Amino acid sequence: MSQTQRGRAAIGFACALLSAIVLSGCAGDKKEKTELQYNERPVEILYADAAEKLDKRYWSEAAIAFGEVERQHPYTEWARRAILMGAYAQYQGNKYEDAIQAAQRFIALHPGNRSAPYAYYLISICYFEQILDVGRDQSSTVNAMNSLQEVVNRYPESVYARDARIKIDMTKDQLAGKEMEIGRFYLKRGEHLAAINRFRTVIENYQTTSHTAEALFRLTESYLSIGLLDQAQISGAVLGFNFPGSVWYQDAYKLLNSKGLAPAEPKTAKKSWMSRALDRLTPF
Repeated sequence: MSQTQRGRAAIGFACALLSAIVLSGCAGDKKEKTELQYNERPVEILYADAAEKLDKRYWSEAAIAFGEVERQHPYTEWARRAILMGAYAQYQGNKYEDAIQAAQRFIALHPGNRSAPYAYYLISICYFEQILDVGRDQSSTVNAMNSLQEVVNRYPESVYARDARIKIDMTKDQLAGKEMEIGRFYLKRGEHLAAINRFRTVIENYQTTSHTAEALFRLTESYLSIGLLDQAQISGAVLGFNFPGSVWYQDAYKLLNSKGLAPAEPKTAKKSWMSRALDRLTPF
């Protein structure tokens, strides 16, 4: 299943949950209905029309219809619901920026509302589904990671937080992949210090991703190239302790041996920045 499909499935579930919240609130609205001001059309008819368009997957029309609910009947409970349902329609129509703006406006107007967690989650999914491959700009990935983390921080026990944690790991892996791509580019050009900075970023900031073993190997390779033999031996040792059976460690060991070297002793490696960065992984 693709990232988009996973996001759609999660949002579909979230929307079903949101709809249940909305419907549960309708039972207590009889008094409110009698107080509504009907500017052009009754609010129930307007909202039902918008909901029907949503059910039929007429995303643009649904978004416009929910906007009309708010325009004709502002400051009502119906308008509140319409803002968020309109944001969902915009999301489904791939109008991510419009969806984000609508969800942000809902949060600004109704920060304590019980549907606020969904609004935060919707924003994060809009960013998440705009993530591009590692060869492209990763600003959407950064925005996705930050907004997903906000969902977890604000609503750690919610169903949205559970999905957000999974997607946070995916965004970190994506950002680590970008650093690796740039680091390998510098390495091929012989710009070893620039390459080392990129690989070090992976170790320090994205140490739980799938790129960590390669980053340690590339550090070994880079340090050898500029004559920092002690650092090369340390990175080889940290790689061996964390990923002893990996191809990357085998390659690093062979590379060190070709220079008459071996991975550093654990006592020495323990003092390095690599060991500190990987303290959750390194069994020294």
